[in-house]
Amino acid sequence: MLAHHGLVTKRELIDAIAARGELTKARAEEVVNCLFAAMTEALRRGDGIEIRGFGSFTIREYEGYAGRNPRTGEPVAVAPKRLPFFRVGKELRELVDHSRLGGPLTEED
Repeated sequence: MLAHHGLVTKRELIDAIAARGELTKARAEEVVNCLFAAMTEALRRGDGIEIRGFGSFTIREYEGYAGRNPRTGEPVAVAPKRLPFFRVGKELRELVDHSRLGGPLTEED
């Protein structure tokens, strides 16, 4: 159902949700878009997101620093930034680690 080329696209995720949830593709796309929008808004506000068994998303703040342009060696000021950070949950970590022993995960896993 999902691609096995090393990367799952949003479209493939929508197709998989539609098939598993017996939804139309349009409804599954709406679900995926609403989920991503809610997660994005929570992170934008600085709130964390915890999905038990899957993982948690938080925002990490990084201070600005003086860097160097790798081509010219000139000093460059790197601005402070806030970036999303994902910490994998125990169950997901174990499923992924287990899959390296026997190939890709299946619906039975």
